[in-house]
Amino acid sequence: MGGLSASDAFWTHLRTLCLDQFPCGTGGWNKSRFSQRKSKTTWPFTQQRASLALCDQLIPPTEETAESLIEFLRCPDSLWALPRDGSPEDQQLRELAVWTPQVIQDSFIFSYFKSLRIVNKGVNEIDANLLKFPNLEELILSANQISKINSANLPPTLKVLELCGNELECLKDLCALPPPELQHLGLGHNCQLGSSQEDYLTNTYWPKLVSLDLSYNNFTDLLRLLCKLKTLKKLRVLVLQGNPFALMPGYRGFTIDSLPKLCALDDDNITPDERHSFLGISSKPALLQEDIEMVVTIGKIRGIPYPVVSEDLENIPEFPVVTYSYYVTYEFAKGEKLSSGRKTKVATSKNKVSSMLTVESPSPEGAGSNVSPTADAPVKPDSPVKLDSPNMTNVYYTLRKSWAETTECEYRKEHITKDLVALKAYLLAGTTLAVVEEKIVSWPVESPVETPSKKGKGKAEKGKPEKEKKNKEKEDKGKAEKGKPKDGGKGSNKKKKKTASPDLRSDPPILKTLGSVHVNLQSLLAGESLLTTVCDFGVLITELGSPPSALKEKDGKKAKNKDKKPKGGTDTTAARKSPPPAKGKGRKQESPRGADAQVVQPVPLTVEFQMQHHKWKSASQILIKSRLST
Repeated sequence: MGGLSASDAFWTHLRTLCLDQFPCGTGGWNKSRFSQRKSKTTWPFTQQRASLALCDQLIPPTEETAESLIEFLRCPDSLWALPRDGSPEDQQLRELAVWTPQVIQDSFIFSYFKSLRIVNKGVNEIDANLLKFPNLEELILSANQISKINSANLPPTLKVLELCGNELECLKDLCALPPPELQHLGLGHNCQLGSSQEDYLTNTYWPKLVSLDLSYNNFTDLLRLLCKLKTLKKLRVLVLQGNPFALMPGYRGFTIDSLPKLCALDDDNITPDERHSFLGISSKPALLQEDIEMVVTIGKIRGIPYPVVSEDLENIPEFPVVTYSYYVTYEFAKGEKLSSGRKTKVATSKNKVSSMLTVESPSPEGAGSNVSPTADAPVKPDSPVKLDSPNMTNVYYTLRKSWAETTECEYRKEHITKDLVALKAYLLAGTTLAVVEEKIVSWPVESPVETPSKKGKGKAEKGKPEKEKKNKEKEDKGKAEKGKPKDGGKGSNKKKKKTASPDLRSDPPILKTLGSVHVNLQSLLAGESLLTTVCDFGVLITELGSPPSALKEKDGKKAKNKDKKPKGGTDTTAARKSPPPAKGKGRKQESPRGADAQVVQPVPLTVEFQMQHHKWKSASQILIKSRLST
C-alpha cells in the first residue's frame, strides 16, 4: 500500500538523530574519557556528569570536551543542529547521548519517551510495537493515512490521542478497547467521519475525556450529537467548527445551553453573559430548522481601463454606435432555497436604466482582438446561471454600469439555503470574482422602401445618385441651422423629423473578462460571521489607442479652428461626446522633462467584496425572528 507502521516511522525518525555519531555517542572525539571510567558506569547520573566534567580537564588535545559537543547540538547554525521536525524530547535524548552514551539502549529508549509525535510520515497502521512504550502518555499521529485503528495496540497509559487529518470512517474499532485514562481525543479533519458515529462518543467509552475535537468532519445532526455528548461528565473543551451543522444560525447557542459544564467551544471561552443570553434555548429544538442566510455585498470598482477609441477622430463615421458597460460576477452554492414570501434584496441605482458610455469607432473590431463575440442575449442582472461544473455552483451578475474611474456597484443579495453539505463544500472551495466588459455595437434600422413599378424602375435607378446628393445637402443644411432660433412654423417640424436620431438595432453583445480572482471563504466555515476583502486583479494593459487626455487636446484644437470654417460647413466630430478629462491616478500626465513626454501611473483593478453569515446572538433574537417568520 506504500505506507508503514507507527513503530517503523518512529525508528526511522530516531535514526535521523544520529545518537551513535559525532557529536553524540563514543568515538575518537571522546573515547579516552569513557575508557578510563568503565567501572563507574553504575554511578548515579548526576555523579557521572560531575565525574565527566572533572575529567574533561585531562582529555587529550585531539578530543572535544562535553561542553563543546553540547554546543554543536544547540547552535542553530550548526551542521548537527536538531532537525526541524524534532521535539524537546529529541534534543534531551541527544544531549544525554553526549554525557552518557553507554545508556542509550533500546530498553532505555522505550521507557524514556512519554510523547511520540509522528506527523505526515505516511503511517497507515498502529501496530503492536507501540505497547513496548510503558510510559507513553501522548501519541500524535496527525496528517497520516490511517483509516482503521486497532485499539488493542494503543498503550493503556495514553492521556492524549491525536488522529487529526487521517482517513477515519468509523469509530467502532477505536472503541473496542479504548485507553481508559484518555483525556483528549482529536478526530478533526477526517472528512468521511460523520453522522451515525455519535453512539461511540459517550461516557461508556471515554469516562475521563476532558477535551474532544470533531472539527471539519461531516456531522449534520446537531441534536443527536449533543444528546450523546451530554453523557461525557468531564467534558469541558469541545471543537465542532467546520461541520455542516455549525453553519446553522443557532448552532452556538444550542450547544452552549445543551452542555452546561462546557468551558470552551471552538477555541473561544464561554462567558457567563453568553451562557445567560442563550438560557433555555435548548428546550426549543424546532428553532434549529431556520434557514441559513448569507448576504453578498459588492461595493466599488476601481481601475477599469477606459474603452479603446480610434486616434483618428476626423474620419470616425457616424455609425456604428458602440456602447460599453461593466458588471461583476461571482459564484454561490447550488441548492439555494426559492423564497416564498421573501424577496431577494438587491440594491440598485436610483435610475432604472443605467446610462451607457458611448464611444464611436470605425469598425466593431476596434476594441481589440481579445474580444470574443457571443450569440447569447445579455443575462438579466442578479439572475443565477447554472454551470455543469464539479464545484456545484451558480453564477450571479450585478447590474451593468457605465465606465467611471470609480464605479458604485450598489449590489446586495441575500442567499437563503438549507443545504448544509453543499454550503460547506462551497465555503471550502471559495468563490471566483470576475469583472466583465460588455460591448454592444448598434446600427441604424433601414426603413422599408416601396417597390417601384416596372416602368419607373430604370428611371429611379438612374436618378438615385442625384437624390442621394440632394438628401445629403438637406441633412448638412439641417445640421448647420441646428443652432438657429426656432421660428415655430411648419418648416421647423420638418427639420425636427429630419435631424431625429434613427432607430438602432444592436448586434449580439461581445463579452470580455477583464480579470478574475479567487476569494478564500474558509474563515466563514471556521466560525467568522463577516468576510470583507478588496479583490486585486492587478494592473490591466489596454489596447493601443488615444488616452482621454490626448483626445481632449485634439477636441480643444478643433474647437479653436472652428471659427475658420465656412458658415455652411459642420464639424460632426466636435459635436460628439468627448471622453472625460484625465484626472487622478491611472491617467497619463505631462512630464516635467518635456511637453511631449508622458508618465503613466497605473491603477490596479480592484473590487470591494463582502460576505456576511447571519448568526443568532441571543435567545431573545431567535424567538423574535421565529415569531415574525410565522
